[in-house]
Amino acid sequence: MTGITRYILRQLGVGMIFVSLALSCVLWLTQSLRFIELIVTKGISASTFLKLTMMLMPTFLVVILPISLFAVALFTYNKLNSDRELVVLRSAGVSNWALAQPTLLLAGVTTAVGLALSLWIIPASVQHFRELQWSIRNDITNVLLQEGAFNKFGDGLTVYVGARSPDGELLGILVHDKRNPDKPMTMMAERGALIFTESGPRVLMVNGNRQSLPRGTGQLSVLHFDSYTVDLATATGKGGDRYRDARERSIAELLTVNESELGRSEYRRAKVELHQRFSSPFYNLGFAVIALACLLGAGFDRRGQTPAILTAVGLMIAAQAMALGVANLATSSLAFIPLLYVAAAIPIAGGLWFIQHPTGRPRRRRIGGFAGLAG
Repeated sequence: MTGITRYILRQLGVGMIFVSLALSCVLWLTQSLRFIELIVTKGISASTFLKLTMMLMPTFLVVILPISLFAVALFTYNKLNSDRELVVLRSAGVSNWALAQPTLLLAGVTTAVGLALSLWIIPASVQHFRELQWSIRNDITNVLLQEGAFNKFGDGLTVYVGARSPDGELLGILVHDKRNPDKPMTMMAERGALIFTESGPRVLMVNGNRQSLPRGTGQLSVLHFDSYTVDLATATGKGGDRYRDARERSIAELLTVNESELGRSEYRRAKVELHQRFSSPFYNLGFAVIALACLLGAGFDRRGQTPAILTAVGLMIAAQAMALGVANLATSSLAFIPLLYVAAAIPIAGGLWFIQHPTGRPRRRRIGGFAGLAG
Protein backbone atom coordinates (compact mmCIF):
# COMPACT_ATOMS: atom_id res chain seq x y z
CA MET A 1 0.00 0.00 0.00
CA THR A 2 1.51 3.30 -1.14
CA GLY A 3 1.65 6.47 0.89
CA ILE A 4 -1.00 8.06 -1.34
CA THR A 5 -3.37 5.16 -0.74
CA ARG A 6 -2.84 5.35 3.01
CA TYR A 7 -3.37 9.12 2.96
CA ILE A 8 -6.71 8.93 1.15
CA LEU A 9 -7.80 5.82 3.05
CA ARG A 10 -7.19 7.54 6.37
CA GLN A 11 -9.46 10.42 5.40
CA LEU A 12 -12.13 8.04 4.15
CA GLY A 13 -12.00 5.83 7.25
CA VAL A 14 -12.17 8.66 9.78
CA GLY A 15 -14.97 10.37 7.90
CA MET A 16 -16.99 7.18 7.54
CA ILE A 17 -16.75 6.44 11.25
CA PHE A 18 -18.07 9.89 12.19
CA VAL A 19 -20.86 9.89 9.57
CA SER A 20 -21.96 6.37 10.51
CA LEU A 21 -22.04 7.25 14.20
CA ALA A 22 -24.02 10.42 13.54
CA LEU A 23 -26.59 8.66 11.36
CA SER A 24 -26.85 5.78 13.83
CA CYS A 25 -27.56 8.17 16.70
CA VAL A 26 -30.24 9.97 14.71
CA LEU A 27 -31.94 6.72 13.72
CA TRP A 28 -31.64 5.35 17.25
CA LEU A 29 -33.29 8.44 18.72
CA THR A 30 -36.15 8.41 16.22
CA GLN A 31 -36.80 4.68 16.56
CA SER A 32 -36.50 4.63 20.35
CA LEU A 33 -39.51 6.96 20.61
CA ARG A 34 -41.64 4.01 19.47
CA PHE A 35 -40.93 2.23 22.73
CA ILE A 36 -41.78 5.04 25.14
CA GLU A 37 -45.24 3.45 25.35
CA LEU A 38 -43.68 0.31 26.84
CA ILE A 39 -42.10 2.37 29.62
CA VAL A 40 -45.39 4.07 30.42
CA THR A 41 -47.74 1.07 30.21
CA LYS A 42 -45.42 -1.80 31.08
CA GLY A 43 -42.93 -0.12 33.37
CA ILE A 44 -39.84 -1.64 31.75
CA SER A 45 -36.48 -0.69 33.21
CA ALA A 46 -33.93 1.55 31.51
CA SER A 47 -31.61 -1.41 30.92
CA THR A 48 -34.38 -3.34 29.17
CA PHE A 49 -35.23 -0.29 27.09
CA LEU A 50 -31.59 0.11 26.01
CA LYS A 51 -31.31 -3.60 25.26
CA LEU A 52 -34.48 -3.47 23.17
CA THR A 53 -33.36 -0.47 21.13
CA MET A 54 -29.76 -1.62 20.69
CA MET A 55 -31.02 -4.81 19.07
CA LEU A 56 -32.16 -2.60 16.19
CA MET A 57 -28.65 -1.28 15.49
CA PRO A 58 -27.55 -4.07 13.09
CA THR A 59 -30.63 -3.36 11.00
CA PHE A 60 -29.69 0.33 10.95
CA LEU A 61 -26.08 -0.35 10.03
CA VAL A 62 -26.89 -2.35 6.91
CA VAL A 63 -28.72 0.74 5.60
CA ILE A 64 -26.31 3.35 6.97
CA LEU A 65 -23.00 1.90 5.77
CA PRO A 66 -23.55 2.23 1.99
CA ILE A 67 -24.88 5.77 2.36
CA SER A 68 -22.04 6.76 4.69
CA LEU A 69 -19.39 5.41 2.35
CA PHE A 70 -21.00 7.16 -0.61
CA ALA A 71 -21.21 10.52 1.20
CA VAL A 72 -17.65 10.32 2.54
CA ALA A 73 -16.25 9.35 -0.86
CA LEU A 74 -17.96 12.34 -2.47
CA PHE A 75 -16.71 14.70 0.23
CA THR A 76 -13.14 13.38 0.25
CA TYR A 77 -12.53 13.39 -3.49
CA ASN A 78 -14.27 16.73 -3.91
CA LYS A 79 -11.97 18.16 -1.23
CA LEU A 80 -8.91 16.63 -2.91
CA ASN A 81 -10.04 18.15 -6.18
CA SER A 82 -10.73 21.59 -4.65
CA ASP A 83 -7.29 21.62 -3.01
CA ARG A 84 -5.71 20.70 -6.39
CA GLU A 85 -4.27 17.54 -4.88
CA LEU A 86 -5.83 15.37 -7.58
CA VAL A 87 -4.31 17.64 -10.26
CA VAL A 88 -0.86 17.21 -8.72
CA LEU A 89 -1.26 13.45 -8.38
CA ARG A 90 -2.42 13.08 -11.98
CA SER A 91 0.47 15.27 -13.16
CA ALA A 92 2.79 12.88 -11.31
CA GLY A 93 1.37 10.00 -13.35
CA VAL A 94 -1.09 8.55 -10.82
CA SER A 95 -3.92 6.80 -12.68
CA ASN A 96 -7.62 6.83 -11.85
CA TRP A 97 -7.35 3.22 -10.66
CA ALA A 98 -4.63 4.18 -8.18
CA LEU A 99 -6.73 7.09 -6.95
CA ALA A 100 -9.78 4.84 -6.62
CA GLN A 101 -7.92 2.08 -4.78
CA PRO A 102 -8.48 3.45 -1.21
CA THR A 103 -12.23 3.70 -1.72
CA LEU A 104 -12.40 0.27 -3.36
CA LEU A 105 -10.50 -1.24 -0.43
CA LEU A 106 -12.84 0.36 2.10
CA ALA A 107 -15.84 -0.64 0.01
CA GLY A 108 -14.63 -4.25 -0.02
CA VAL A 109 -14.35 -4.26 3.78
CA THR A 110 -17.76 -2.62 4.12
CA THR A 111 -19.29 -5.18 1.75
CA ALA A 112 -17.87 -8.01 3.85
CA VAL A 113 -19.30 -6.40 6.99
CA GLY A 114 -22.64 -6.01 5.22
CA LEU A 115 -22.67 -9.70 4.27
CA ALA A 116 -21.96 -10.70 7.87
CA LEU A 117 -24.75 -8.44 9.07
CA SER A 118 -27.28 -9.65 6.48
CA LEU A 119 -26.51 -13.36 6.67
CA TRP A 120 -26.07 -13.92 10.40
CA ILE A 121 -26.21 -10.93 12.73
CA ILE A 122 -29.45 -9.23 11.61
CA PRO A 123 -31.63 -12.40 11.61
CA ALA A 124 -30.45 -13.23 15.14
CA SER A 125 -30.91 -9.67 16.43
CA VAL A 126 -34.37 -9.31 14.86
CA GLN A 127 -35.44 -12.62 16.39
CA HIS A 128 -34.20 -11.67 19.86
CA PHE A 129 -35.77 -8.20 19.53
CA ARG A 130 -39.20 -9.52 18.63
CA GLU A 131 -39.09 -12.23 21.27
CA LEU A 132 -38.26 -9.65 23.93
CA GLN A 133 -40.89 -7.23 22.64
CA TRP A 134 -43.51 -9.98 22.55
CA SER A 135 -42.70 -11.11 26.07
CA ILE A 136 -42.85 -7.51 27.35
CA ARG A 137 -46.19 -6.80 25.70
CA ASN A 138 -47.65 -10.02 27.09
CA ASP A 139 -46.09 -9.77 30.53
CA ILE A 140 -48.82 -9.46 33.16
CA THR A 141 -46.62 -9.66 36.24
CA ASN A 142 -46.05 -5.91 36.33
CA VAL A 143 -49.14 -4.18 34.99
CA LEU A 144 -49.41 -0.40 35.23
CA LEU A 145 -52.83 1.23 34.93
CA GLN A 146 -52.29 4.70 33.54
CA GLU A 147 -54.78 7.18 34.89
CA GLY A 148 -56.85 9.24 32.48
CA ALA A 149 -56.25 6.76 29.63
CA PHE A 150 -57.82 3.62 28.23
CA ASN A 151 -55.54 0.70 29.14
CA LYS A 152 -55.98 -2.22 26.75
CA PHE A 153 -55.21 -5.84 27.68
CA GLY A 154 -55.27 -8.22 24.76
CA ASP A 155 -58.10 -7.87 22.25
CA GLY A 156 -61.07 -7.94 24.57
CA LEU A 157 -60.48 -5.97 27.77
CA THR A 158 -60.16 -2.22 28.30
CA VAL A 159 -59.70 -0.54 31.70
CA TYR A 160 -60.10 3.17 32.37
CA VAL A 161 -58.98 4.79 35.62
CA GLY A 162 -60.05 8.35 36.32
CA ALA A 163 -57.51 9.11 39.03
CA ARG A 164 -55.16 7.49 41.51
CA SER A 165 -55.02 8.46 45.17
CA PRO A 166 -51.70 8.97 47.00
CA ASP A 167 -52.05 5.57 48.69
CA GLY A 168 -52.55 3.78 45.35
CA GLU A 169 -56.34 3.49 45.37
CA LEU A 170 -58.02 3.68 41.96
CA LEU A 171 -60.87 6.17 41.60
CA GLY A 172 -63.52 6.27 38.88
CA ILE A 173 -63.02 2.84 37.29
CA LEU A 174 -64.62 1.76 34.01
CA VAL A 175 -64.03 -1.71 32.54
CA HIS A 176 -65.29 -2.88 29.16
CA ASP A 177 -65.05 -6.65 28.69
CA LYS A 178 -65.84 -8.18 25.30
CA ARG A 179 -63.86 -11.38 25.65
CA ASN A 180 -67.19 -13.14 25.18
CA PRO A 181 -68.50 -11.60 21.91
CA ASP A 182 -72.04 -12.82 22.61
CA LYS A 183 -72.19 -11.13 26.02
CA PRO A 184 -70.10 -7.96 26.27
CA MET A 185 -70.11 -6.28 29.68
CA THR A 186 -69.36 -2.83 31.01
CA MET A 187 -68.52 -2.35 34.68
CA MET A 188 -68.26 0.90 36.61
CA ALA A 189 -67.12 1.45 40.17
CA GLU A 190 -66.45 4.36 42.47
CA ARG A 191 -63.09 3.06 43.61
CA GLY A 192 -60.90 -0.01 43.60
CA ALA A 193 -57.36 -1.30 43.51
CA LEU A 194 -54.94 -3.33 41.42
CA ILE A 195 -54.04 -6.51 43.29
CA PHE A 196 -51.60 -9.27 42.41
CA THR A 197 -52.40 -12.91 43.07
CA GLU A 198 -50.67 -16.18 42.29
CA SER A 199 -52.75 -16.53 39.12
CA GLY A 200 -51.99 -13.00 37.96
CA PRO A 201 -53.13 -9.39 38.42
CA ARG A 202 -56.76 -8.49 39.06
CA VAL A 203 -58.73 -5.26 39.28
CA LEU A 204 -60.78 -5.10 42.48
CA MET A 205 -63.80 -2.79 42.15
CA VAL A 206 -65.90 -1.53 45.07
CA ASN A 207 -69.41 -0.08 45.02
CA GLY A 208 -70.34 -0.28 41.37
CA ASN A 209 -72.52 -1.95 38.78
CA ARG A 210 -72.19 -4.34 35.85
CA GLN A 211 -74.18 -3.80 32.66
CA SER A 212 -74.56 -6.39 29.91
CA LEU A 213 -76.58 -6.59 26.71
CA PRO A 214 -76.64 -10.21 25.45
CA ARG A 215 -76.66 -10.41 21.68
CA GLY A 216 -80.09 -10.91 20.16
CA THR A 217 -82.06 -10.15 23.33
CA GLY A 218 -82.24 -6.37 23.23
CA GLN A 219 -82.61 -6.32 27.01
CA LEU A 220 -80.14 -4.52 29.25
CA SER A 221 -79.14 -6.39 32.39
CA VAL A 222 -77.82 -4.38 35.34
CA LEU A 223 -76.19 -5.88 38.42
CA HIS A 224 -75.18 -3.72 41.40
CA PHE A 225 -72.32 -5.01 43.52
CA ASP A 226 -70.38 -4.10 46.63
CA SER A 227 -67.18 -5.69 45.31
CA TYR A 228 -66.19 -7.28 42.04
CA THR A 229 -62.91 -8.51 40.52
CA VAL A 230 -61.78 -8.68 36.90
CA ASP A 231 -59.02 -11.10 35.97
CA LEU A 232 -56.41 -9.50 33.70
CA ALA A 233 -54.40 -12.66 33.22
CA THR A 234 -56.95 -14.23 30.87
CA ALA A 235 -57.11 -11.14 28.66
CA THR A 236 -53.65 -11.28 27.13
CA GLY A 237 -54.07 -14.45 25.11
CA LYS A 238 -50.46 -15.36 25.64
CA GLY A 239 -50.87 -18.98 24.71
CA GLY A 240 -49.53 -20.34 21.45
CA ASP A 241 -46.30 -19.86 19.57
CA ARG A 242 -45.28 -16.50 18.20
CA TYR A 243 -45.22 -16.30 14.41
CA ARG A 244 -41.74 -15.72 12.98
CA ASP A 245 -41.54 -13.86 9.69
CA ALA A 246 -38.85 -14.12 7.02
CA ARG A 247 -36.52 -11.51 8.56
CA GLU A 248 -36.12 -13.62 11.71
CA ARG A 249 -35.33 -16.89 9.97
CA SER A 250 -31.80 -18.12 9.41
CA ILE A 251 -30.31 -18.91 6.01
CA ALA A 252 -30.83 -22.63 6.58
CA GLU A 253 -34.52 -22.07 7.36
CA LEU A 254 -35.04 -19.88 4.30
CA LEU A 255 -33.39 -22.49 2.09
CA THR A 256 -35.60 -25.32 3.34
CA VAL A 257 -38.90 -23.48 3.78
CA ASN A 258 -41.80 -24.79 1.70
CA GLU A 259 -44.92 -23.15 0.33
CA SER A 260 -47.33 -25.42 2.17
CA GLU A 261 -45.87 -24.33 5.51
CA LEU A 262 -46.14 -20.56 5.01
CA GLY A 263 -48.64 -20.00 2.24
CA ARG A 264 -47.95 -18.56 -1.19
CA SER A 265 -47.39 -14.89 -0.30
CA GLU A 266 -45.21 -15.56 2.76
CA TYR A 267 -43.25 -18.16 0.81
CA ARG A 268 -42.42 -15.58 -1.88
CA ARG A 269 -41.38 -13.06 0.79
CA ALA A 270 -39.11 -15.67 2.37
CA LYS A 271 -37.39 -16.45 -0.94
CA VAL A 272 -36.95 -12.77 -1.78
CA GLU A 273 -35.53 -12.19 1.71
CA LEU A 274 -33.03 -15.01 1.14
CA HIS A 275 -31.69 -13.51 -2.10
CA GLN A 276 -31.73 -9.95 -0.78
CA ARG A 277 -29.41 -11.01 2.01
CA PHE A 278 -26.84 -12.03 -0.59
CA SER A 279 -27.37 -9.18 -3.06
CA SER A 280 -28.01 -6.06 -0.96
CA PRO A 281 -24.54 -5.85 0.71
CA PHE A 282 -23.00 -5.27 -2.73
CA TYR A 283 -24.63 -1.85 -2.83
CA ASN A 284 -21.79 -0.81 -0.50
CA LEU A 285 -19.46 -1.35 -3.43
CA GLY A 286 -21.94 -0.05 -6.00
CA PHE A 287 -22.56 3.29 -4.28
CA ALA A 288 -18.83 3.82 -3.74
CA VAL A 289 -18.10 3.10 -7.41
CA ILE A 290 -20.81 5.57 -8.46
CA ALA A 291 -19.10 8.31 -6.42
CA LEU A 292 -15.71 7.45 -7.88
CA ALA A 293 -16.97 7.33 -11.46
CA CYS A 294 -18.63 10.73 -11.21
CA LEU A 295 -15.76 12.58 -9.53
CA LEU A 296 -12.73 10.84 -11.06
CA GLY A 297 -14.28 10.42 -14.49
CA ALA A 298 -15.44 14.02 -14.84
CA GLY A 299 -11.98 15.54 -14.95
CA PHE A 300 -10.89 18.79 -13.34
CA ASP A 301 -13.12 21.84 -13.52
CA ARG A 302 -11.99 24.99 -11.77
CA ARG A 303 -15.63 26.07 -11.40
CA GLY A 304 -16.21 23.17 -9.03
CA GLN A 305 -17.63 19.67 -9.06
CA THR A 306 -21.26 20.50 -8.28
CA PRO A 307 -22.65 18.91 -11.50
CA ALA A 308 -20.66 15.74 -10.86
CA ILE A 309 -21.84 15.56 -7.24
CA LEU A 310 -25.48 16.08 -8.22
CA THR A 311 -25.11 13.42 -10.91
CA ALA A 312 -23.68 10.99 -8.35
CA VAL A 313 -26.52 11.66 -5.90
CA GLY A 314 -29.10 11.19 -8.65
CA LEU A 315 -27.53 7.92 -9.78
CA MET A 316 -27.38 6.64 -6.20
CA ILE A 317 -31.05 7.43 -5.65
CA ALA A 318 -31.91 5.78 -8.97
CA ALA A 319 -29.96 2.65 -7.99
CA GLN A 320 -31.77 2.49 -4.64
CA ALA A 321 -35.14 3.01 -6.33
CA MET A 322 -34.31 0.26 -8.82
CA ALA A 323 -33.45 -2.09 -5.96
CA LEU A 324 -36.78 -1.42 -4.25
CA GLY A 325 -38.70 -1.82 -7.49
CA VAL A 326 -37.01 -5.10 -8.34
CA ALA A 327 -37.69 -6.40 -4.81
CA ASN A 328 -41.40 -5.63 -5.25
CA LEU A 329 -41.41 -7.40 -8.61
CA ALA A 330 -39.68 -10.44 -7.14
CA THR A 331 -42.21 -10.55 -4.31
CA SER A 332 -45.04 -10.66 -6.83
CA SER A 333 -43.30 -13.30 -8.97
CA LEU A 334 -40.23 -15.37 -8.12
CA ALA A 335 -39.24 -15.31 -11.79
CA PHE A 336 -37.83 -11.81 -11.20
CA ILE A 337 -35.41 -12.92 -8.46
CA PRO A 338 -32.35 -12.87 -10.80
CA LEU A 339 -33.00 -9.16 -11.28
CA LEU A 340 -31.99 -8.63 -7.64
CA TYR A 341 -28.43 -9.54 -8.57
CA VAL A 342 -28.58 -7.65 -11.88
CA ALA A 343 -29.71 -4.48 -10.08
CA ALA A 344 -26.80 -4.80 -7.63
CA ALA A 345 -24.29 -5.45 -10.44
CA ILE A 346 -25.29 -2.57 -12.74
CA PRO A 347 -23.85 0.26 -10.55
CA ILE A 348 -20.63 -1.68 -10.03
CA ALA A 349 -20.11 -2.59 -13.70
CA GLY A 350 -21.17 0.81 -15.01
CA GLY A 351 -19.08 2.72 -12.50
CA LEU A 352 -15.93 0.68 -13.10
CA TRP A 353 -16.31 1.21 -16.85
CA PHE A 354 -16.53 4.99 -16.42
CA ILE A 355 -13.48 4.98 -14.16
CA GLN A 356 -11.57 3.15 -16.89
CA HIS A 357 -12.97 5.41 -19.64
CA PRO A 358 -13.32 8.89 -18.09
CA THR A 359 -15.38 11.42 -20.01
CA GLY A 360 -13.55 14.48 -18.69
CA ARG A 361 -10.92 15.85 -21.08
CA PRO A 362 -8.76 18.96 -20.97
CA ARG A 363 -10.49 21.81 -22.76
CA ARG A 364 -8.64 23.80 -25.38
CA ARG A 365 -8.79 27.55 -25.70
CA ARG A 366 -7.00 30.01 -27.93
CA ILE A 367 -4.59 32.42 -26.28
CA GLY A 368 -2.88 34.98 -28.49
CA GLY A 369 -3.35 32.86 -31.58
CA PHE A 370 -2.01 29.71 -29.98
CA ALA A 371 -4.01 26.75 -28.77
CA GLY A 372 -3.55 26.21 -25.09
CA LEU A 373 -4.89 23.81 -22.56
CA ALA A 374 -7.63 24.97 -20.24
CA GLY A 375 -7.61 23.25 -16.86
